[in-house]
Amino acid sequence: MEVPFNRQESGVTEHDHIADVLDGEETNFVQKLEEDFEAYVGAEYAIATSSGTSALHLAMLALDLKRGDKVICSVNAFPSVPEVVRHFDAEPTFIDIDPKTYNIDLDKLESYLEDNSSRKLKAVIVSHIAGQCVDLDRLYNIAKIYDVKIVEDAADALGSTYHGKKIGSTGADITCFSFSPHLKNSICNGGMMVTNDEDIKNRAKLLRNHAMVVNEDGLDYIYDITDIGNKYTMSQLDAAYIDAQLEKQDASIKRQREIARLYNDALKNTPHISLPDLDNKDHSFALYIIEVDKNRDSFAKELEENGIKTALHYIPLHLLSYYKTKYMLRVNDFPVALKTFQKVLSIPIFASMSEAEIKYVIDTIKKIAKTRV
Repeated sequence: MEVPFNRQESGVTEHDHIADVLDGEETNFVQKLEEDFEAYVGAEYAIATSSGTSALHLAMLALDLKRGDKVICSVNAFPSVPEVVRHFDAEPTFIDIDPKTYNIDLDKLESYLEDNSSRKLKAVIVSHIAGQCVDLDRLYNIAKIYDVKIVEDAADALGSTYHGKKIGSTGADITCFSFSPHLKNSICNGGMMVTNDEDIKNRAKLLRNHAMVVNEDGLDYIYDITDIGNKYTMSQLDAAYIDAQLEKQDASIKRQREIARLYNDALKNTPHISLPDLDNKDHSFALYIIEVDKNRDSFAKELEENGIKTALHYIPLHLLSYYKTKYMLRVNDFPVALKTFQKVLSIPIFASMSEAEIKYVIDTIKKIAKTRV
């Protein structure tokens, strides 16, 4: 049996939306998606972008990030996070992680802020790994004390909640989403930046399309450029597909939680395997991450030989050549992230997984685990 890491399912609504775009219907699906997204997450403003990375980059523009500014982020994040900071010739600062959630360690974050006050410190980017968020009440309190902006990287957290409120409406200055998160291999691409701050929204909307301003009372081809922006806009085809998928997101999360429960029930006490905690009711299980204590890579290779695709979230940033060299980072600078990286493995979890596929993944993991000594 072959079990992919992710499988994109398309139904009648997706096909109808795409047909409307191709047939030249007047529906503006980008605008519709933004309005539907605002309603879904409970945010005041949603700005659609061409990708999750574009959303993060636009967020940095909206915050007016400049050369020499500093942005704090977890060392366990997708490279897009520090990458968008470096594109402004600003400096990312890495913080180690919590060993249970793989998210930024708030104790270490607060300790860093206590010891390193700087007017150049612009923001903290917090990634919600696998769909599980940090203690946001504490995070926002830290932000108030040290007067920094909070940008949440919710690439894995679309539909995740915190105390019942959807991520994107809990109090961050900006939250960025991806509709094709790392290694999920969606058939479309797109991102979303949301905020409750009208000034941030206005600046982002201006800069999303080259900071181009058209005189609404004049000819469409007469425009002015008022700032340095870029092209971050989402296509109508992507928006049409994503808008149809958004309707199914809560149902998908419900199914992912069911699969996570099946995994935990069946794999408990499996030798050499540690499982995620199911106690957090807000966890969306966009990813299901296990820990393998005996040669993770050979374990993943055996799973692949049995037709099961896996993934890794993530390689710590201080182990990547650019950041290691640029900031003279040592392997042991972030010991928790290093130790975790050597064990974590993301196994398939997606709403359309069949019972047979789930059972096959479970049985195969158990079979391989028995061979470990």
